[in-house]
Amino acid sequence: MFAVIRTGGKQYRVAENDVIKIEKLAGEPGDAVSFGEVLMIGGEGEAKIGAPLVEGATVKAEVVEQMRNKKVIIFKKRRRQNSRRKNGHRQQQSIVRITGISA
Repeated sequence: MFAVIRTGGKQYRVAENDVIKIEKLAGEPGDAVSFGEVLMIGGEGEAKIGAPLVEGATVKAEVVEQMRNKKVIIFKKRRRQNSRRKNGHRQQQSIVRITGISA
């Protein structure tokens, strides 16, 4: 059984025991979280597709780790103007393990 969830402005296809990296969630490692925005549930048999969400469906997960992603370098240069700008950004993210899918 799998589900498609929406969190942090992105969509993820998850199954039980999957470990995924998502935008940072509030919580410490070991905390339980629940995703209520389930767009689709599928698996053996017929798939349930929401319009836009599947009613009464939730996905339970556990926060494994809070971390920062690798640095993204932003470099802008205007040629022949002796003008350049360098910036960096490290996005906060959470690693979660999916513990259950309920329809």
